[in-house]
Amino acid sequence: MFPQRLTEGYRAFLDERFPREKNRFEALAEKGQSPEVMVIGCCDSRVSPEVIFDASPGELFVVRNVANLVPPFETGGDYHGTSAALEFAVQALKVKHIVVLGHARCGGVRAFADETAPLSPGDFIGRWMNLIKPAGERLGPPDGDLESYLPRLELAAIENSLKNLMTFPCVRILVERGKLQLHGAYFGVATGVLMVRDPETGEFKPAVENMPERVSMFSARPVEG
Repeated sequence: MFPQRLTEGYRAFLDERFPREKNRFEALAEKGQSPEVMVIGCCDSRVSPEVIFDASPGELFVVRNVANLVPPFETGGDYHGTSAALEFAVQALKVKHIVVLGHARCGGVRAFADETAPLSPGDFIGRWMNLIKPAGERLGPPDGDLESYLPRLELAAIENSLKNLMTFPCVRILVERGKLQLHGAYFGVATGVLMVRDPETGEFKPAVENMPERVSMFSARPVEG
């Protein structure tokens, strides 16, 4: 049986949002999509780019995977979901921005950091999470303080994905020509704070000023290496 929660949500969509945006959906159906921003996010159910950025249909091209990772460019093997989405966004949709959106309390990053048992008994997640290894090597060991280490590793993983993006020729060429910009961002699940990476310094700073007093903030220095 189809999940009742989804049926109820779809009914609410039909009754409320769809009538408000009917013209937009019709235009998207007729003319196709032309988003200017691609977001590479985590498939964690708590971190929805469309919700965080209050996006309307057609505004964001989103690909989500475990721990918002970008693999380095390579053509071996048979299945490259994230790389295929990246290629489509850059070469077909011609997006102007790519945002790697990480988040606090990422289960995949934690599993890598504390070397616990795999997140699942299958063959895929463990190998996928090895993509974080270069970030972990640059950051160094946690020295026993895992709770303060994890946010740093989450930020380092974003940095590593940005580096991997530049291994794709189609990305590197457009970045060098000034036609494509790469961004790092980090969302605090509990606080609602969005940090964005300063391309000049590598620091992550609040995306907006005048945050509500109830929201706690931090400024993260760039990862060495």
